[in-house]
Amino acid sequence: MTQTAQPPPKVHHPVVQRGIEKRANDIQVKIASGITAFAGSMMFVYVHIAVFALWMLFIESSPWQTLTLIVSLEAIFLSTFVMIGQNRQAAFQQAKADHDFVAQELELNINTDLTKKIHALTTELHEKMCLTVDQRGEGSGATP
Repeated sequence: MTQTAQPPPKVHHPVVQRGIEKRANDIQVKIASGITAFAGSMMFVYVHIAVFALWMLFIESSPWQTLTLIVSLEAIFLSTFVMIGQNRQAAFQQAKADHDFVAQELELNINTDLTKKIHALTTELHEKMCLTVDQRGEGSGATP
């Protein structure tokens, strides 16, 4: 019996993971994400086509004033949800940029320390090599 290896769990950027956890724990964010996801889908368009067509054909004979009011209110609320999504995305990008900056600064500091240590070791090795060559030259009586 052979077992198929399961792929390792997907590892997310720490900022992405915090965003996932926040969305999972905050009911308002869940609602806003759900509305935004639905409003950005073709199903939203199809539902509106069907509802408005049925309404104009069968419910009201002159729906234009009410229709204008409803569509205007809907546009106000949908634009608010779009802005909520944009604000959430901007906050995510800022948090990711902050995290990346800290990580890059840490890497820079580590690389700088390593470079200094390598330089010190190289200098020390060079001095020992020169000293060894000088000692060999003095002991053998050879002239440079």
